[in-house]
Amino acid sequence: MPNASEGRNGFPTPQSRGEKLQGRTALITGAASGIGLEAAMLFAREGARVVVADVDGQAAESCAESIAAEGGDALAVVVDVSVAADVEAAVEKAEQHYGSLHILFNNAGIFPDRDGSPVDTPESVWDRVMDVNLKGVFLGCKFGIPALLRAGGGSIVNTASFVAVMGAATSQIAYTASKGGVLAMTREIAVEYARQGIRANALCPGPVNTPLLQELLEDPAARARRWVHLPMGRLAEADEIARAALFLASEESSYVNGTTFLVDGALSGAYVTPE
Repeated sequence: MPNASEGRNGFPTPQSRGEKLQGRTALITGAASGIGLEAAMLFAREGARVVVADVDGQAAESCAESIAAEGGDALAVVVDVSVAADVEAAVEKAEQHYGSLHILFNNAGIFPDRDGSPVDTPESVWDRVMDVNLKGVFLGCKFGIPALLRAGGGSIVNTASFVAVMGAATSQIAYTASKGGVLAMTREIAVEYARQGIRANALCPGPVNTPLLQELLEDPAARARRWVHLPMGRLAEADEIARAALFLASEESSYVNGTTFLVDGALSGAYVTPE
């Protein structure tokens, strides 16, 4: 086991504070839990002023308070990303409060229990998933891109998924289709705005250790069916995905644009896995 100064693979852990995002303002949707929460805390530690945007206002406030307790700067806003007026207002608040917006992390998403095969998924579930996962990213870009342009450019990170590049017999048709849409939309935005100082990349996590997935994996059969496909033998942790988002948001990735940025532990590249 790694000691306290080492990460999961025995390498030194990143410094607790840095300056990779110093002087930048970042708006993160779905920032009150999971990957969004880890990213909000990490971005703040790297010097960003963070707009914590989430449909759960109380949880967003709690995240902002945690950032403030560490000496960071955060603003909590209540946002339903499927509602244009909410997203527009969040971007306006970011600019009004901090003067400019430089990073847009469109991370909010849902994965309803009733999202299954094409023949079993209710139309209402399909519509809601598309509204949040795909339309929500579109609205974030619709209102966020003008703000990034006013700031002289910036970085867009859109959360897609490894399921956008491969199929699965354990169907989640609405979720998969929505993430495929995010992937395609991100590429187009990257090309369109490349000469205007804006980069856009699709962050594609593999299975992540979140309460939602843990609930699914409580079924031994479901766990066994999925676990055998994980080359690293474990799920990703939310902070590992957040660090990938940090890379894409920062100038360390200054020539990374329009990518399908897979963070899946080699899952999408596996034919057979180690014994």
